[in-house]
Amino acid sequence: MSTPLRLVLASQSPARRKLLQAAGIEPDVLVSGVDESQVVSDRAEELCLELARLKAQAVLGRLRPDPDERTLVLGCDSVLAFDGEILGKPADAADATRRWQRMRGRSGVLHTGHCLLDVVHESRAEAVASTTVHFADISDAEIAAYVATGEPLAVAGAFTIDGLGGAFLTGIEGDPGTVVGLSLPLLRGLVAELGLNITDLWTKVAPGGQEIENLG
Repeated sequence: MSTPLRLVLASQSPARRKLLQAAGIEPDVLVSGVDESQVVSDRAEELCLELARLKAQAVLGRLRPDPDERTLVLGCDSVLAFDGEILGKPADAADATRRWQRMRGRSGVLHTGHCLLDVVHESRAEAVASTTVHFADISDAEIAAYVATGEPLAVAGAFTIDGLGGAFLTGIEGDPGTVVGLSLPLLRGLVAELGLNITDLWTKVAPGGQEIENLG
């Protein structure tokens, strides 16, 4: 590309930022400040996509378009569909404990909505990635120890795949990035919908420090 390309991540999630950085993409981060409780839906896919859209639009409204720079804004949101319920972040430690007591030895589907906005061209591409997660049959003591770390309180579904919670999963069916909170294959497709290549977002230096060429 001849025009500089910038990606703004509308999320405070360090896991999402780290995932992008590991893939050679260095995003700017602006937290949307969206009140997630304002959106209600009985369908997990619709809920996470609407929240992703709201987050991206909230950040878009704070940007000043630069005609000499093409800016993309990415909003993401994740929820867990389990046993007929939609689960976001636990309300507190007791809630996280109850969830794990129900989830252990069973499975749920983690849905992550993605909304990608092109600031200058005023276009949008969006989709939901879904991954089935199988939970280990962990003990009460393991649940208590995990909840005590505070990690499950900060994430949708009360678990992670890339942190302490990874030891309590027996497997997944789908893209692991979805469980982290951002699907790179899906992002590649959304970028293509906007007429770009994922390689256009690569920085000059890869995470390992080696020089790479921007292939866009």
